Amino acid sequence: MKKFFKLFFYIVIAFGAGLLGALVVNKFQKPQHTNFNAPLNQEQNPQPSFASTARVLDQSTPVNFVAAARQSTSSVVFVKTISVVSAYQGTWLDWFFGGSGGSRPAVSTGSGVIYSSDGFIITNNHVIGDAEQIKIIHNKKEYDATVIGKDPSTDIAVLKVDQNGLPAIKIGSSRNLKIGEWVLAVGNPFNLTSTITAGIVSAKERAIGILESQFPIESFIQTDAAINPGNSGGALVNQSGELVGINTAILSKTGSYAGYGFAVPIDIAKKVADDLIQYGEVQKAFFGADVVEITDENASEYDAKELNGVAISYVLKEGAAAKKGLEKGDIIEKINGEPITSKSVFDEMMSYFSPGDKILVNFSRSGAAKEAELTLTNSEGTTSIVRRELYKAEKLGADFEAVTKVEKDRLGIEHGVRISKVRNGFVRRLGIEEGFIVTSINTVPITDPEELAEILENIRGRVVIQGINKFGVSGYYSFYF
Repeated sequence: MKKFFKLFFYIVIAFGAGLLGALVVNKFQKPQHTNFNAPLNQEQNPQPSFASTARVLDQSTPVNFVAAARQSTSSVVFVKTISVVSAYQGTWLDWFFGGSGGSRPAVSTGSGVIYSSDGFIITNNHVIGDAEQIKIIHNKKEYDATVIGKDPSTDIAVLKVDQNGLPAIKIGSSRNLKIGEWVLAVGNPFNLTSTITAGIVSAKERAIGILESQFPIESFIQTDAAINPGNSGGALVNQSGELVGINTAILSKTGSYAGYGFAVPIDIAKKVADDLIQYGEVQKAFFGADVVEITDENASEYDAKELNGVAISYVLKEGAAAKKGLEKGDIIEKINGEPITSKSVFDEMMSYFSPGDKILVNFSRSGAAKEAELTLTNSEGTTSIVRRELYKAEKLGADFEAVTKVEKDRLGIEHGVRISKVRNGFVRRLGIEEGFIVTSINTVPITDPEELAEILENIRGRVVIQGINKFGVSGYYSFYF
């Protein structure tokens, strides 16, 4: 259904007007074992339409945005990225001995928000992608930016420029934002700097299925303020000029604004940004269970009398929920006294916490009311600070990392190493994509990133690389060297 939704409702995550080429979408069927060497289907990106569809406010509208615009526009920057795009056209000798394969630079643009006066900037993870160079333009001055950290699960990234005295935006509250409240979208659509559009908050806690992280947090603010390519990473502000969201995506069949824009709530983005600045990695809190929305279709399965709350569909072994006796089928109704009305609300609530935090959970089981106090954990099942450790395999042109305890339990595997980043090199020429988890090579279990690199650098003959792709589908790649 998710794939059909993507095909029917084209969701644009705007890399900006400088975006070149076509988007290749990997579509995996769901057999028990898939050959990942098989040709992939491709889908051509629709070209964006440059016809303006922004609403024009009636001049009699008693809303004045002048002060909000003045306060917020100086805090929104232009983001320009330069990436290396592989367009392999070499010979078979290049394939084996490391030819360039026709790589070329690609320029993309987007927006960012000045988070602090000493040069920290919030933007979208998809705006910077795997950029080799990132430039920030502010008040006609250009600065080199470095990546402090990225979080694909919320599509938030933090950049840093070496500059003090920047006009940091005033932070508001997305939790206090009301449906029907006026907001402004500030950004750089179509390379037009400092553009403002106005609209209202159409809905909150929207999940639209665009984040492909292992643990996505989708609880978007929906607005009808016009958002177009280049607005990504820009500011959504309230009438006081306070930041309430980071503009992220639009729902459109044409590639341009069609009435539906989405922003990451600032209360989520702020926690992510603070963690990235302090630790370089988001300190994500894990409940220890997966939950699902309660609908008419599954209400009887979970013995739910109402459609509020979320039902536990899976309990992690030795996780926080299991340690306090929660079971599959339990219906979570409140966390710390706050009603949980949907999975989006649950995900957003959990995004505010850190490992080690204690929460009071009110739930029901077979109609009986219960409560439990949980101590949330990190991805390894502890409460300590998590720091990401990557093994850079320079000879292979890729970065590897161990799979966390939570992921291994969810995927049903005992070991594995993720290919977290693919640059120009041997792994890219093999066609193995980022996010693939290698579980074995020629039936030999892979447990360590350095071990994986050593095997790939020295292996010869027929090679079968087994694992799980980023969509959770098991399969294999087969080669002969």
